[in-house]
Amino acid sequence: MAPLFGSPFPGPSSEEGAAPARPPGNLPAEPSRFIGRERELAALTAHLGRSRLVTVTGVGGVGKTRLAIRAAQGAQDRFCDGVWLAGLSTLTDPALLDHAVAAALGLTDHTDRPPRACLLEQLADRRLLLVLDGVEHLARECAQLAHALLRTAPGLSVLVAGRRPLGIAGEQVFPLSPMDGADAVTLFEDRATAVRPGFPAGAGELVAAAELCRRLDGIPLALELAAGRLGALSAEQVLDRLDDRFRLLTGGSRAALPRHRTLRTAIGWSHELCTPAERLLWARLTVFVGLFDLEAAEYVCSGPELPAEDLLDVLASLVAQSVVVREDGPLGPRYRLLDSVRAYGADWLRAMGDDERMLRRHRDWYMGLATWCELDWFGPRQGEVAARVEAELPNLRTALEHSLEEGDEAHLGQCLAGTLWFCWVGCGRLAEGRYWLERALRAPACYPETRAKALWVLGHVSVLQGDRARAVGALGECRELAERTGDERAAAYAEHRMGCLALVSDDMPRAEEVLRAALARFSEIGELNSNVLMGRVELAMAVAFQGDLAGAVALCEEVREVCEDHGERWTLAYALYVLGFAAFSGGDGARARALLEECLAIDHAFHDLVGAVLALELLALVTLEERAEDTARADDTDGKNAAEEAAVEAAVLQGAAGRLWRSVGLPLFGSRFFNAPHARCERRARERLGAERYEECLREGARLDLDAAVARALRGAHGGWAAAVPGPRRRPAPETHQPASSPAAGAGEEAG
Repeated sequence: MAPLFGSPFPGPSSEEGAAPARPPGNLPAEPSRFIGRERELAALTAHLGRSRLVTVTGVGGVGKTRLAIRAAQGAQDRFCDGVWLAGLSTLTDPALLDHAVAAALGLTDHTDRPPRACLLEQLADRRLLLVLDGVEHLARECAQLAHALLRTAPGLSVLVAGRRPLGIAGEQVFPLSPMDGADAVTLFEDRATAVRPGFPAGAGELVAAAELCRRLDGIPLALELAAGRLGALSAEQVLDRLDDRFRLLTGGSRAALPRHRTLRTAIGWSHELCTPAERLLWARLTVFVGLFDLEAAEYVCSGPELPAEDLLDVLASLVAQSVVVREDGPLGPRYRLLDSVRAYGADWLRAMGDDERMLRRHRDWYMGLATWCELDWFGPRQGEVAARVEAELPNLRTALEHSLEEGDEAHLGQCLAGTLWFCWVGCGRLAEGRYWLERALRAPACYPETRAKALWVLGHVSVLQGDRARAVGALGECRELAERTGDERAAAYAEHRMGCLALVSDDMPRAEEVLRAALARFSEIGELNSNVLMGRVELAMAVAFQGDLAGAVALCEEVREVCEDHGERWTLAYALYVLGFAAFSGGDGARARALLEECLAIDHAFHDLVGAVLALELLALVTLEERAEDTARADDTDGKNAAEEAAVEAAVLQGAAGRLWRSVGLPLFGSRFFNAPHARCERRARERLGAERYEECLREGARLDLDAAVARALRGAHGGWAAAVPGPRRRPAPETHQPASSPAAGAGEEAG
């Protein structure tokens, strides 16, 4: 899985202090020892050196994914921007392909551009290896994506693992055969020892193991399943039972058994050996996509014939038999079914006629999960919620898909799409959120309350994407619907987001008026959450931009206190931004830097590009002017050098922010108020450095990604440029400041 927070690409390695501590990439740790395949690995590595598109093909269970990941690990040194795995086997909607690949790469795009445009732009100058795994059901769409990426990004290579080639020009196909006899036996023995440490019990069992590997055609997944049975059976018993099944299927002729039937036979044989409860759970677990936890399995899969209190034991038995894979991570133990095993169980679920009921139970669980996460977002578990919703995204997509495909339950899809606002807005998934919200709103409006919520969330997303026309349309419809149905909550949210739209449109008096009215509505209905607090912060921005810094500080200090009481961090970051703005405007650069650094660290943790890039822009100005008087008074060379270094660092941060704005939308929202600090910083940095040097620094900053830019802003270039600036830090200034010093006061002149 891709890293939860942060941009994937490191800054240039030549920049000391810019490269992240972790190596670039998201390749998973290997779950068990890699056995054999030396010849195939060497050949695949050679193919990667010669071709920019290599596809590993083969029957299910032959080890395509494992070999591709091992080859990708060996190639990391050749790709300075990393090796990235996009697992696509769980993706059912082709329209989400670009979103899934962008998410695997850790890319975030807040604009209303198609996600492919973001991918093409952000990968254009990168040197990386992209591994696409499980593409057979999306072969045409993956072929189109790979072709577009390879044509646009000359430094990109693509390694594909699937049952068939993509079929595009330049593709190097690498057919993967089953393991040879010696490697197959070694693999079987390794997995068998993990199940039964005393294996083999004698020479007879070793001979049976070798024959078993031959009968299973050396297909790794089949061998893993057979080895999983050694906890209860000897190798001779496993061989006898499997041999009987082969003869039944082929009339005694082993030569007539194709390898794809070998795997299905091995899975079917393992299925037959399961108890009725194990077979039932196996079938029901197939409604999950990707990883799931025990609580989800207990809710979705339990029933009179499979009590919830017994499910853990049954699940543990399936894990012991290698039917279910356990993975331990930050969220605790989680489970998944391998694709071939899942497909087999899904056939049984359909045969039982229970698939629709189980999909509804699956949808209900994830509706409940989303509701819990929305409530917990306003509290000390915000970070846990962000991690949880990231891990559950494949299953949430399935729940959305199922709801929106069922005409009489489409309102549940609207409800789920609206409930997940914190995922779309707070966790950097605006583009995918826009997709689901637009799709949900095309459904009939049977339930006004759920439709109204989806409308104001769409309006919120559209405002942040810079799509003002769509924002006005969605919020206007929401307001009309709310007034017609008496939905006070939806009316308040629609008014709130109209105020936010006025804010980014530079109509500060209108923004203040509408936001105050919205906050009054929230107060009347007793609404208090992260959105309401964000409304107070947005009001503080409107007040600050009109020159009332004291009023803005008072508002944000109140927000800060409420956030600390509730453990809220996401909205707190924006309050800290406004407090930093006010502190700097009042002449307290040291306090401004401390506030903005905390703001930036929080935004980065949530991968909130809007907040992060705003903080970077203001930190650039703070960096330039924090010690301006000290350096101006210094006549010695050290003082002049420090002033120049500060200007260089400010320009580099501006360059980094400029790159990030392309993923956010219109730079600084096209607002002269938000742009005033940027314009002031640019003018003064140009004066200190000269136009040519300033442009060089901008280009240097543009090579930094979010991770590298944040690291540089928080610790300075080369481990701390600020330490070289002479003179003592200023004494903290009062909390209340006069508006004359505000960067916004000269916004018209600075932006002009």
